[in-house]
Amino acid sequence: MQSRSKSALFWPVLAFVTAIDVVTKGFAERTLAPQRIPHEVFGDFVRFTLVYNPGAAFGLHLGAQSRWIFTVLTIVALVILGRLYLATRRGDTPRTLSLALVCAGALGNLLDRLRSDLGVVDFLDVGFGDARWPTFNVADMAVSVGAVLLAWVLWQEDRVAAMQENENRPLTPTTPTTAVEQGDLV
Repeated sequence: MQSRSKSALFWPVLAFVTAIDVVTKGFAERTLAPQRIPHEVFGDFVRFTLVYNPGAAFGLHLGAQSRWIFTVLTIVALVILGRLYLATRRGDTPRTLSLALVCAGALGNLLDRLRSDLGVVDFLDVGFGDARWPTFNVADMAVSVGAVLLAWVLWQEDRVAAMQENENRPLTPTTPTTAVEQGDLV
């Protein structure tokens, strides 16, 4: 019963975000010319620009084996996130949601790495003029939002645990000392 409650949120969010990521990347590949021919969506601020990223976030590239290195790192991350999910209590909605978002984003980009040696499909291009954020996708947004939410959830858990620890700490009796006990009186 415990896992059904959290799974009712986790799996639909994971499936929905992964599906949106796959669909939008497919749309980008079918309709956009590759490599830096921007299509304005909201003026120059939001553009669609098809880019293949063979590395990781912010264009981090580790040479010819980047695809496989980041594939393995993603699988390791998914295993760790899976363990966090299994340790999540029923009713812990923020933690469950954050894990679903991060897992969905990681899965979406992993599917790209496994599907093509070109790399991860990025197409969302935001900025002003030449001052632009690195091109990204729906999976990247899910990982970012989920990671920030997960960090906040874990920080809150640490704060609550520290407060509970302080409340449960036994009080040490203190006895006031008098001048007589200190040997000050003759």
